[in-house]
Amino acid sequence: MHATTAPRHTAPSLTVLCAALLVAACAPMSARYSQEQLPNAVKVPDGHQVAMQTVGVGKIAYECRAKKDMTGHEWVFVGPDAALNDRSGMQVGTYVGPPATWANLDGSKVTATQVAVAPAGAGNIPYQLVKANPATGSGAMQGVSYIQRVATRGGVAPSSPCGMESVGTKQWVPYQADYIFWKSA
Repeated sequence: MHATTAPRHTAPSLTVLCAALLVAACAPMSARYSQEQLPNAVKVPDGHQVAMQTVGVGKIAYECRAKKDMTGHEWVFVGPDAALNDRSGMQVGTYVGPPATWANLDGSKVTATQVAVAPAGAGNIPYQLVKANPATGSGAMQGVSYIQRVATRGGVAPSSPCGMESVGTKQWVPYQADYIFWKSA
């Protein structure tokens, strides 16, 4: 008795799988993003839609400085230095500062003004909503009206001492956050 093996259809099945993955990768990300769980302060107003989602991976600089009221010293936020990656991990831009600037690899970039922040849990920089200034350069940043920082991990000021002997010292703290770019609908 001979065992029969079902014919293999690997190539067509692989083709179908690859096509499905390609379609999924090209599908708009906005369908997967929801503001429902966010604090109201950092929700984008109605009349806007998600244009791009990125994951910022990098570090934030803090500098030891005298407190404004001169009663001691504190770590002060200086600025970020992060890669902006798409959901597949491919770099699509950068986020640096000061001033806080989101730049796409296509040459377009935008700065923004903070609207609100909301707590994001111990050890994490806060959620943030910023209103974008007009973009420079043509590309993905053209027409961006708001940027949300959500899903934050890390990035808070160093826990190491900051005293007179440390004034002017900078420390870099690793962080990660999702940056959601919105345009008018």
